[in-house]
Amino acid sequence: SISTTHGKACGPIAVLRHLSSVSKLVTQGGKRDGANMAVMDVHHPDILEFIDSKEVEGEIHNFNISVGASHEFMEAVKNGSDYPLRINKDQSDPNSPMIEVGRLDAREIFDKIIHGAWRNGEPGMIFLDWVNHKNPTPHLGRMTATNPCGEQPLLPYESCNLGSINLANFVVEGTDGPEIDFDRLRDVVHTTTRFLDNVIDANAYSVLQIEKMTRATRKTGLGVMGFADMLVTLDIPYNSQDGLNLGREVMSFIRQEADTTSEQLARERGVFPAYEGSAYQKQGRLMRNACRLTVAPTGTISMIAGCSSGIEPLFSLCYHKHNILEGESLLYVDANFEQVAKDDDFYSDELMEYLANGGSIQSRDDVPEWVKEVFRTSHDINPEWHVRMQAAFQR
Repeated sequence: SISTTHGKACGPIAVLRHLSSVSKLVTQGGKRDGANMAVMDVHHPDILEFIDSKEVEGEIHNFNISVGASHEFMEAVKNGSDYPLRINKDQSDPNSPMIEVGRLDAREIFDKIIHGAWRNGEPGMIFLDWVNHKNPTPHLGRMTATNPCGEQPLLPYESCNLGSINLANFVVEGTDGPEIDFDRLRDVVHTTTRFLDNVIDANAYSVLQIEKMTRATRKTGLGVMGFADMLVTLDIPYNSQDGLNLGREVMSFIRQEADTTSEQLARERGVFPAYEGSAYQKQGRLMRNACRLTVAPTGTISMIAGCSSGIEPLFSLCYHKHNILEGESLLYVDANFEQVAKDDDFYSDELMEYLANGGSIQSRDDVPEWVKEVFRTSHDINPEWHVRMQAAFQR
């Protein structure tokens, strides 16, 4: 309520719709849509309206939305109990104490979130307590959101500084068949970690606060793409224990080498300026970059590189990609699959068109069984395997 006018504020969802309309007008240089992330705490009194705010597809444009979930909420879901809604005691001061203003059934809210995610992919969930449990610089503040793709939790005014290694380029022919060239991968991780640290200083920042925060924590996000291609080249099915083991091995190696390089940079150039009070200072560990790794979806750059995106399974072996600027539809064929199809003599234009229109090789008699096993796409894989692979990398 607004005491001076005896009316009511429009509320956050109306503001979200307004920001969406502004974002639609101001695209990125007229070449690309804006991208935004809206996160609402699950304890906010308007959470029901927020969960359904994108029920009508396209109504809120250029925004991904996620519910910020707490340990308290998730425990209530598990126990089948209700949980509190809270606001600031002094609504003009976001740092004032929180007071309870109502309660909701946690499982009903959780089911509503799940239904929305099933319906059209919205909302997502961000587990804010876990994010902040892992926050390396808690003395600088609490993380309340991520970037639009969800892989990068950041403090206010921090920026994404990302780069991805194409793992498909590190499979070589060994004495016993294809194997990973870990020596070359080590060299590339060292180079890219230094490269991303240099980017922080070389970059021109549009807003002074972003420059200050980015240079204070010097966060970098070295990630990977082409992992599904690496598995295919090694004849390892994505949805297999061997696939999970390889994911853990590769990411553990990259993490170790990135940390080693950042520690070396700290000795050469100094620790990140916000080091005092950080988790690393408390551990007595020198570090140039408050964060070193992330796994981004690499939607655009993986297409440019001609490899699978992020750590995802192959989305499709053949698909049409619509070019917004040119208004044309381009046919993309997975290079490994195309080569195997030609080598094993089952390639045909009819097969490619069938796959591009949403068909699966799993229902084709003309495709060998071993190919069906190795070239499973995301729709051929049980959802649990997607989660298991993310867990393997995230660990």
